Amino acid sequence: MLNMTKLIQNEWLKQTKKKSFWVSAILMALIGVGATVITSMFSDASAGIGVDSAVSYLSGMMTASGMGQFATILSVVGTAGIVAQEYAHGTIKFLLIRSRGRGEILTSKYIAALLYTLAMTLVAALSMYIAGGFAFGFGGTGAQWLDALQAGAYGFVYSLVYVTLTFAIGTLTRSTGVAIGGGLTGTMFGGIIIFKDFYKYVLFPNADLAVYNQIGPPLPGMTIGFSLIVLAVYMALFLVAGYTVFRRRDVA
Repeated sequence: MLNMTKLIQNEWLKQTKKKSFWVSAILMALIGVGATVITSMFSDASAGIGVDSAVSYLSGMMTASGMGQFATILSVVGTAGIVAQEYAHGTIKFLLIRSRGRGEILTSKYIAALLYTLAMTLVAALSMYIAGGFAFGFGGTGAQWLDALQAGAYGFVYSLVYVTLTFAIGTLTRSTGVAIGGGLTGTMFGGIIIFKDFYKYVLFPNADLAVYNQIGPPLPGMTIGFSLIVLAVYMALFLVAGYTVFRRRDVA
């Protein structure tokens, strides 16, 4: 357990020492502030148009159709090379000669990718809450807070799905470019709905859980529980494929 904790700490330090991490965090914050300024220009709460507090603003903006999409893109780009770059720089050999299993090494990298995704989500939420507070007021009801937390959770799940896909592609191909392309291409298919029964078992229409609150099930027979199960199965398949290849690959 201590070894795994140390591995995770090391991987997280690798991420936070990169300039790209802080560039992504700053860019995420700027996007959040910019989106808030634009929204406030077209909002008139007194007339019943727009939002009436920073909390209600968050509940409408943290899903995959809002800031969740930007958090996903930055997380995919930022974590795509977490495995592939070890091969590209030749440092994978130094990792594997230590007294740690390949499974532990890959797990620590995956957890670091999840922490990166969580960090982007939190930066988005914090920047928009602060900017939204000045634009709309810092008040908010308990129900609005629950809605905001739910929206943030849905946005994080959306990001997590595509970061896991990117992580698996990067592990399988050892290519940062291919991993980024695969992850971003996946997000592009999210809004495409094919009205066939088989399509509800495909990853893409299940990734954005917020649609159940906004417009209802994407296809007949789909529920939020159904989508969670489908997402869990796909993510498990991605990780099993990545772990299997990583454990067996010769890096000599």
